[in-house]
Amino acid sequence: MRKIRRALISVSDKAGLEELVKILNEFKVEILSTGGTAKLIAEMGIPVKAVSDHTGFPEMLDGRVKTLHPKIHGGLLAIRDKKEHMEQVKKHDIGLIDMVVVNLYPFEKTIARPGVKLEEAIENIDIGGPSMLRSAAKNSRDVVVVCNPDRYKDVIKELKENDGMISDGLHFKLGVEVFEKTSKYDAAIYNYLNKQIEIEGSRLEAEGEDFPDALELKFEKVQGLRYGENPHQKASFYKDKNINVVGISNAKQLHGKELSFNNIIDLDAALEIVKEFREPAASVIKHTNPCGAATAKNLADAYNNALECDKISAFGSIVGLNREVDLKTAEAIISAGFTECIIAPSYEKDALGVLMDKKNLRLIEVGGLKGIEKDYDLKKVVGGLLIQDRDVFNVEEKDLKMVTKKKPAKEEIASLLFGWKIVKHVRSNAIVLSQGTRTVGIGAGQMSRVDSMVIAIMKSKGLSKGSTCASDAFFPKEDAIEEAKKAGITSIIQPGGSIRDEHIIKACDDAGISMVLTGARHFKH
Repeated sequence: MRKIRRALISVSDKAGLEELVKILNEFKVEILSTGGTAKLIAEMGIPVKAVSDHTGFPEMLDGRVKTLHPKIHGGLLAIRDKKEHMEQVKKHDIGLIDMVVVNLYPFEKTIARPGVKLEEAIENIDIGGPSMLRSAAKNSRDVVVVCNPDRYKDVIKELKENDGMISDGLHFKLGVEVFEKTSKYDAAIYNYLNKQIEIEGSRLEAEGEDFPDALELKFEKVQGLRYGENPHQKASFYKDKNINVVGISNAKQLHGKELSFNNIIDLDAALEIVKEFREPAASVIKHTNPCGAATAKNLADAYNNALECDKISAFGSIVGLNREVDLKTAEAIISAGFTECIIAPSYEKDALGVLMDKKNLRLIEVGGLKGIEKDYDLKKVVGGLLIQDRDVFNVEEKDLKMVTKKKPAKEEIASLLFGWKIVKHVRSNAIVLSQGTRTVGIGAGQMSRVDSMVIAIMKSKGLSKGSTCASDAFFPKEDAIEEAKKAGITSIIQPGGSIRDEHIIKACDDAGISMVLTGARHFKH
């Protein structure tokens, strides 16, 4: 243990500081400080020495240079039981600093404010603070370093118990915490500045690639989970605090049991579907796939239409909604039977009253939606990570290529575009059948496209007649078209791009089915 004789204190967050400073003063610790922190300590009636007086060098460059001085870092980095170090600090009149209390400029709070300018963000990049923290942490055997106000109570307790000294264990623990703090801080700065490069449209590229050679990811724990996909798997939920999106990572749970690993994945899938639409929209999810989705003039109709697609599969489902949940919609969900979770922007008071009667029904609120946000999509493999842009590619009527003799009617085009938005949220191989703006049959995750078509038709229970079909990728053979003809499907939207496109188009012509191509596929693995 080391006696604390001199402490340097410079904090942006001054909460809880007074008690710590008073205890240090009781143990006759000399306090060095800067700017607003020094002023606050002086106002407490406690002696404080300006860092500029200690170093003999003034603060300069609008406060950018205050503590970057050998008399600061020499006093922190000198190893107390190393003779050469002690001779050098004595020779250069460097006073030892036994404690550093620093928290950093509020960079993350600054960039979270709407409309913050790049110049303001840059001015909130702390230089001296991280430098002092790292110097002290490197020498944590000799220096107590405190970067988190929550630790003041631990320091105060030990000072009182140990007559002004801190135990070796706390020395080391606090030092380790610094490197966690500074690494997160640097990651937040990097992520923000890198995003500015993208915004300016001049992303730094290495050999023509859009992704960095080295990737450092920082996530913050949201909660521990009871288990993972299965009860024998341990799990936790983390979020990227540097990404400001509307989603399950930033949601608020209003009611119900704790969310499970699978709930979180399904809630994410349910919300991303309804973000696609400006009209009232609903999705009903099981095992990340929609068993139904719809838009309508009001939310209750959208939900009922989505539910009708596959009521059997909807047992124990997750519901996504893109409007405030009203009483009529809440009553429809309750009357439908067992629902695991609902995710929506908000809930009317009367709707909440109805839904909260179900003790275990999880109600998740995300706030106003912003549509589909751009972000990176990360997929973990054993020992590695795949990263790609999110699939935000959108197709409008003007983008469609009409390739068959029969052209789709206006109503069919609206239905095709609706199905195209849904099919990208279905596991490949994916087929979505729609009547207007509601799904009537979905085939997901099959090893062959014709099997997905057969399942979608089977699920439709006869409603495939007169429906439109969306396929997430091209048709390699005519077999799926033959099934579509037998089922009464009238129009198809698909990417095209197969070497057999001409044969597929001819098969549609022979079947009297119109077909349009998008030129882009929607695989989801």
